[in-house]
Amino acid sequence: MKVAADWQTVLERDLLPFVDKPARYTGGEWNIVVKDWDATDLKFVVSYPDTYELGMSNLAIQIVYDMVNRREDALCERVFCPWTDMEARMREYGVPLYSLESRHPLNEFDVIGFSLGYEQTYTNCLTMLDLSGIPLLTRERGDDDPLVLAGGNCVYNPEPMADFIDCFLIGECEEVLYDFLDVVKATRGLPRLERLKELAQIPGIYVPLLYEAVYTEDGFLQETRPLYPEVPAK
Repeated sequence: MKVAADWQTVLERDLLPFVDKPARYTGGEWNIVVKDWDATDLKFVVSYPDTYELGMSNLAIQIVYDMVNRREDALCERVFCPWTDMEARMREYGVPLYSLESRHPLNEFDVIGFSLGYEQTYTNCLTMLDLSGIPLLTRERGDDDPLVLAGGNCVYNPEPMADFIDCFLIGECEEVLYDFLDVVKATRGLPRLERLKELAQIPGIYVPLLYEAVYTEDGFLQETRPLYPEVPAK
């Protein structure tokens, strides 16, 4: 999708007046946190990959939003999956998927965090990445692309999304989220593969690109082998 040079003007003129429930896409609610983009070092956008109404009722989104924004060196903004009418117009008019707080496109963030609560949201993740101009496959992403993180109860079985997610946070996010952000910040400027290797050292973080999944003849997962000696076996 080619992004329009004046996409924010196009958004206000050609999209929001003509879609169902435009307030889903405007932000500005009470108690949101809007930090100075240029003055904040680490930029995180969190999403429950469904419509605004479903996403805002997800407790994990509220927890992550609060935790990240409590850090002086980080900001957290929100994004949700557009409904089909909005998605069609975004593609037609060249409007990228953007955050609600500052309307920055998702490809300008350091990390995109998805909370996966049920399997039907998997394809929504791909829609959102595609609308953001981010390669769907983790192996095709470059050093300048955001890191794509996923957590939630669905990631206890991460393999169905392993080709698309850079890092899975398996377990309670409160336990390791700050450690994850610290490594993201400390490894900035390194090649993407080296950053992923460092993130894989955090207990609870699974980086599928660094492992080989081995299946039995009848399709059951037999084992997951590290591809690099420095990567934890578990």
